[in-house]
Amino acid sequence: MPDTASCPDCKRINEVLSRVGDRWSVLIVISLAQYGVLRFNELKRHLGISQRMLSLTLRELERDGLVSRTYYPTIPPKVEYALTPLGESFREPVKAIGMWALDNLPNIDTARAAYDEQTEAQKKSA
Repeated sequence: MPDTASCPDCKRINEVLSRVGDRWSVLIVISLAQYGVLRFNELKRHLGISQRMLSLTLRELERDGLVSRTYYPTIPPKVEYALTPLGESFREPVKAIGMWALDNLPNIDTARAAYDEQTEAQKKSA
């Protein structure tokens, strides 16, 4: 990583990564990439997320320019969400992370089981 003098914005990387790297943001981007335009309740059903968490995450993704929100003044009101061009550019990195996770689930399961076994053995010997 470059030093602050040669990269004054490098400290802001943490700010960006905290948004684009959180669980719900990634899952929302994946859903919108897969299905296109979705309404709020469709996203909620797809993800199994609470209404409050979905609202907060969508608001932040919209603020960061990754998701667009379109409001239709009908009865009942209709709101649709879609990826913006910036959000579309995030599809490939998210896809790569998702594929890595799928490919490595057995390895992660094995590592967790070994860790849990070792931790349990340490508790018994203490």
